[in-house]
Amino acid sequence: MQEQEVTVSGQTRTLEDPFIVFATQNPIDSEGTYPLPEAQLDRFLFNIDIRYPAEAEEIEIAKLPSTFDASPLEPIFEPELISRFQNLVNAVPMGSHLVEWVVHFIRETRPEQSRFKEVQELVEWGAGVRASQNIVRAARARAVLEGSSAVRPEHIRAILLPVLRHRIILNFSAEAEQWTTDRLIEWLIERIPFP
Repeated sequence: MQEQEVTVSGQTRTLEDPFIVFATQNPIDSEGTYPLPEAQLDRFLFNIDIRYPAEAEEIEIAKLPSTFDASPLEPIFEPELISRFQNLVNAVPMGSHLVEWVVHFIRETRPEQSRFKEVQELVEWGAGVRASQNIVRAARARAVLEGSSAVRPEHIRAILLPVLRHRIILNFSAEAEQWTTDRLIEWLIERIPFP
């Protein structure tokens, strides 16, 4: 992913900007697939937990025709627009006190750096430096989506779970005690107040 190229049948092709990768994972049926190593998981900005739809939505889905619509797809915007949006997001100001809070929070997910006994006992691997970078990026994007001129604590709060849930690895003790990564992140949020 980081190299921004793909190799098929021995032929390597460089992919154009904007380069975005979407990947899906079915947590129920993973037979025949290999789990990604932590270093590769860390390269994904988000891990979004998609739940079953609400009953009314599921009824609407059930009413849809069962045949695949093979009509040609039409672009809804040019690729340059994505680059313009990325530049807009990068320009959103984020106070240094918020960046410092993010780094402090990330450091508290690491068992060797955390002051919390629970983290020291339950976490195998905490979030890396890329997590701090991605929280800042995602919080800026959230601010843009909400029409804000700068990042606020609620923007950070809104994106912490999807940015961090695949970057913190719990140990066997945590699993035995029914801890999940989401639960640990929420637990830390309660104990590390926003500025």
